[in-house]
Amino acid sequence: MTGPTDEAMIGRHGERRRVGELVAAAREGRGGALVLGGEAGIGKSTLLAHAVRAAGGFQVLRAGGSEFEQELPYSALHQLCVPLLDRLDALPEHRREALRTAFGLAGGTPQPFQVGLAVLELVTAVSGDQPVLCVVDDVQWLDAASSRALAFLARRLGSDPVAVVLALRSPAAAGEMTELPWLDVGRLSDHDAKALLTARNPFPLDDRVRDRLVAEANGNPLALLELPLAGGFVPPAAASVPSRIEENFRARLADLSDGARLLLTVASADPTGDPALLWPAAEALGVDVPPASADAAATGLVEFTARIRFCHPLARSAVYRAAPDGVRRSVHGALADATDSLTAPDRRAWHRAQACAGPDEEVAVDLELCASRARSRGGVAAAAAFLERAVALSLDPHSRLERTLAAAEACIEAGAADRAEDLLATVEDAALDEVQRARADLLRGRIAFTRPGDGSGPSWTVSAARRLSAVDPDQARDCFLDALEMSFVVGRPGGVVDEVLTAARASAPAPSRPDLLEALLTLAEQGHHAGLPLLRGALHDEGGPLWSRRPALASMISTELWDFDLHFTIADWLVKAGRESGSPLLLQLAHAQQATAATLAGDLGGALAATAEEEAIADAVGEPRLLHHRLQLAALRGRREETLDLIAAGATPGGHVASLHWSAAVLHNGRAEHPAALAAARAATEHNDLFLTGAALPELVEAAVKCQEHAEAARALEALTKRTEAAGTTLARGVTAYARALVTGIEDDHAEAVECLADTPLRPHLGRAHLVYGEWLRRKGRRKDALRELGTAHTILGACGAEAFAARAADELRAAGQRVERRSTPAAHEQLTMQQVAVARLVAAGATSNEVATELFISKRTVDAHLREIFRKLGVTSRRQLRDHPGVLGES
Repeated sequence: MTGPTDEAMIGRHGERRRVGELVAAAREGRGGALVLGGEAGIGKSTLLAHAVRAAGGFQVLRAGGSEFEQELPYSALHQLCVPLLDRLDALPEHRREALRTAFGLAGGTPQPFQVGLAVLELVTAVSGDQPVLCVVDDVQWLDAASSRALAFLARRLGSDPVAVVLALRSPAAAGEMTELPWLDVGRLSDHDAKALLTARNPFPLDDRVRDRLVAEANGNPLALLELPLAGGFVPPAAASVPSRIEENFRARLADLSDGARLLLTVASADPTGDPALLWPAAEALGVDVPPASADAAATGLVEFTARIRFCHPLARSAVYRAAPDGVRRSVHGALADATDSLTAPDRRAWHRAQACAGPDEEVAVDLELCASRARSRGGVAAAAAFLERAVALSLDPHSRLERTLAAAEACIEAGAADRAEDLLATVEDAALDEVQRARADLLRGRIAFTRPGDGSGPSWTVSAARRLSAVDPDQARDCFLDALEMSFVVGRPGGVVDEVLTAARASAPAPSRPDLLEALLTLAEQGHHAGLPLLRGALHDEGGPLWSRRPALASMISTELWDFDLHFTIADWLVKAGRESGSPLLLQLAHAQQATAATLAGDLGGALAATAEEEAIADAVGEPRLLHHRLQLAALRGRREETLDLIAAGATPGGHVASLHWSAAVLHNGRAEHPAALAAARAATEHNDLFLTGAALPELVEAAVKCQEHAEAARALEALTKRTEAAGTTLARGVTAYARALVTGIEDDHAEAVECLADTPLRPHLGRAHLVYGEWLRRKGRRKDALRELGTAHTILGACGAEAFAARAADELRAAGQRVERRSTPAAHEQLTMQQVAVARLVAAGATSNEVATELFISKRTVDAHLREIFRKLGVTSRRQLRDHPGVLGES
């Protein structure tokens, strides 16, 4: 990439400054990224060249997307990393193998998350020798796998001397790059456009010609230089500026010989720019290469060097689109013949497909093989593209149906639900058998599941289950369970779950032995005393622990069983499984479960650290952060604004409203806002939702008692007791005693609540039991006993981070005449950011900087920068002192 002239940067003062600041920050060890967005010809590539010129002393890594090579997974990432391949051996083995697999240097299926981590580690390791600048042009044409990996790298840069600058043509979708820092490269002002014209033209321009050119170009620098300088203007309203630039490029073909024009078409159809393909393909088409190449080069559209390069992507597309369909097909056929079937089978098959004028079963089979290879390399989007083309070329009706279903599935996995829906629409009236219809219904359910507000996913999945009942009973029952799990995500469970259970009872084939579906049906129809024993049995069957197959459902069941030891077991298993598999989604769920478990246990530092880890994964892979664990933590802490903001964020049409209302009830009970708590608890329990009502009933009891709604409190207690008696755990007995004490005012119930809850890991529940016991004692005039219980409550709740409940205890203590000292120094978690809490806890537990970097998906240099800030804020000077600091590992 040659450096831009001063003329090329006219009117780009702000853009130059922004790019220069990014490079300067990287030079000082503050890494970052910037996406340059704008229409074709607006100057994005010129700004990339400016970044390279500003990055003196940097190692510059380059890559670019190709319109005709989007189907080859990791092709752009490979371009970027080619100069670093000799450094692969310095990486840990699992990171090295992830990249070797992605680049086709080793067998296996690459894990996108591991590839992203490997690229981060490779680039930041190289930056230890000299700063690194990554420049990527035409991001809109990157293959999907490379786009994910580059976005991962760009998001995780911290205290690293690495800058990433990406250019993306508008109005293409930003995709993976959406959340990165963005700079819109706008059009030049008329003043700057005239200055650019003056600088680039050796002769003075007539004012009317200049003004016409400025108006015609509409602030697009490339248009200013490419549109004709006299006569032959394209009418301004005829097309967009990029289209007019393409038209100008096409105009250069008019006087070329047929051979030169054909040679340019061959070059435009081959994205590799490899002369070893171009010359044989051109000769096979009868082109006299020497004179044709000289004529083609004279147009300025292309350079024939060690690589064939067009002057601009619009020039390539203009040449390609100018050729008639028949010529393009002949060109692709010649390129297919010139491509080695052993070293580049996918590119050869793609050229063969583009050469087809109609169906060709042999080529369709080839494309299926390409799809299989792409999928094995993690290229789901590429697999979808190959399969879609195979569908179009299919002659055999049965094969076409199978390929259509496979293509739809690949499109869903690639995030292209609309394309999948279009594919399924083509088979709606086809002669599908029941298994194929079931597959189609399952795919429609998955499409609906991806669309917010579309609650039809469970219904489609139930339809598939019914179709499979006669031909595959076991899969049919699994589909009913899928529909149940889906119903907890797509909408308020009550109505949807009832519909699924009704359908399952009517249509599900009988099980060979009691299973999870049977247990859920029994729970719904016969109640907790009949259903909970079956649920316990279903947690362990011949297939292993339920949470190894359905972790979300197993976690919900642990709540219904009032078995939070099981909840913690599931959370620990999820973390282990997520780390072993490298699945970012599983790791997100794992850390969210860890955060929930820590919140319930009153381990505020652990909850904050797990939340930071979940957010790190979400940010690294560009997924939304999970909500409910953050909501539970904010509610317990009594953070009104944060809790209400999270509730608003989660209140999507048909969302988990019961869970949202439960959290609101906890918030308001903690803050002694009992009428608001009563309204929220009523809303949380009114539909008697499976897995969600039980936990909210104690909040309803407390709020109703505080609001003098004693009959309602008694009914809520009765409903709670039916659930907890069937569960029979110590926690269930303690929570029931806590609620019963509020209703009855009997001291033995208070004592039982404190005794039982002291034997559970749920410290906030224990603190609240002491609190309501102390409140009762103070009302009875037993000041000494009240001070004992309220003091214990204040200590426990403060240590748990349950700030609002602790404030309630403090108010009660003051009302009883006890002075309550305010904490003189803030706790560790109040002085640190959430990510710093995570770093501090990991280091205090003995993790090295490299281990922390791996855990939080950041570089070692960023970990060390966090540690310097942690040491400064907490007033410590060593890792040993950090380990011993109160509050870092859980104490307050």
